[in-house]
Amino acid sequence: MGKLSRREMLQASAAGVAGVAATALPGGVSLASAPSQDDVTMRYQVFWPADYDQVLAAYTEANPHVTLEIISVTGTDHQEVATKILASLAAGTPIDIGFACTEATQLYAGEGLAAPLKGLLMDQADDFKEYFADISPVLSETMFWEGDYYQLMVDWNAANMFFNINLLNAAGLEMPEETWTREDFVAYAQAMTGLGEAGDSFGFAWPNRLWGGWMPWIFVNESNILSEERAPGGEWFWDTFYADEPKAEGRGGGYRWPEPQANNPAVVEALEFVVSLTAEGSAPTAELGFSQNMAGFFTNDKIGMFPAGGFFTGHLLESGMEMGEFDVQYWPAWASQRHQLGVCGPWLLNEGPNLDQAWDFVKFSTQREVMETLAFFRDTTRTTPVRRSMNNAERYADTGPANWHVFYGTADERPDTGPIPAPVFSVELSNIFTRYTSLAVSLEQSPQEAMDNMQAELEDLYARHA
Repeated sequence: MGKLSRREMLQASAAGVAGVAATALPGGVSLASAPSQDDVTMRYQVFWPADYDQVLAAYTEANPHVTLEIISVTGTDHQEVATKILASLAAGTPIDIGFACTEATQLYAGEGLAAPLKGLLMDQADDFKEYFADISPVLSETMFWEGDYYQLMVDWNAANMFFNINLLNAAGLEMPEETWTREDFVAYAQAMTGLGEAGDSFGFAWPNRLWGGWMPWIFVNESNILSEERAPGGEWFWDTFYADEPKAEGRGGGYRWPEPQANNPAVVEALEFVVSLTAEGSAPTAELGFSQNMAGFFTNDKIGMFPAGGFFTGHLLESGMEMGEFDVQYWPAWASQRHQLGVCGPWLLNEGPNLDQAWDFVKFSTQREVMETLAFFRDTTRTTPVRRSMNNAERYADTGPANWHVFYGTADERPDTGPIPAPVFSVELSNIFTRYTSLAVSLEQSPQEAMDNMQAELEDLYARHA
């Protein structure tokens, strides 16, 4: 599609919202000509509509003048979802509230599509102090872009290491300690390879994607494919909501990614390591896609270890695994033990016609009792709640894993945990990253060649967005 300006995209989407709202009213009465402006139709883009049934029912019962339409947008990864939403907005298809994870947070903020929330948060600061007090500052920092705040968080996941206990037992191993190392990992991967009647198990597998692929190995090797720094600002937020929290000290106005460094020696070394796992047979060739694509293989004892967050618990249980057949641990240490994460939540269309009402709904959704009604937090927990108080023994008592504390501990106990690199042009970044990863893992290019070529493309990408 042709590239629209931010203003053109906002105008097209706002016009679409008004048009759909008018046709949704009884009798087809136009909002502009209706005697009352109270009736509102809002469209909320999410991944899985059924998860929101109880939240929507509770809100519309308290606000009968509001009609909430859930729009499902899915894809093989968050970048594909963002691509579809951008195309939809450019075409004038309405949306009032979107749902995005770290992969697209700065994209929507940087393109001017997401409404900045500083004014709304400060006007109602007392209403949000309990909410932020229940959330690690590590997570809150990811919702910033250039000093302003853009999303209220719902769920998150860090890349931890899941273990297949059946294969672990077959290899005569026990769960490793929190301080385990890359060398320990290699021994575990080799021991869990080639087991079972068919001898076709792999000790480790990973998906080819920006989050949770081989990026965790880059992080623990003390590097990143983009250089990192913190934007100035944000004092208004930290002083208001985290004034007495030591782990909030030194945080600023959001992450910046000044320049690419894909061929940094530590990055190349990390790629050489994961390529060697495939070459020696301890790991299969990585495929594109979300992690649920691999849950069946894990459940059938074909995979010993896999990078995932709390969401993988739900995938495994839904695939037929039982409590006690899997567990989780922190990522193994290498040069460091720094973890990577992604945080998700709703964003509001900037200059949208229903901004006030959309804000009211999103604010309503941050209450713990409301969040508990989300289907992915009921019964089988299918992602990690951002609220600390919702991560407790009761939540995982009937599902596991035994080391459930690792999920929130990756933020609370490890303040150096940081987001995956996802600048405004994250869609292009992700496409370049996965393409060269495939070339390296398939041995079409050496890790050094792949990272040199990735670096060249990233430099061109930065130049185009300068």
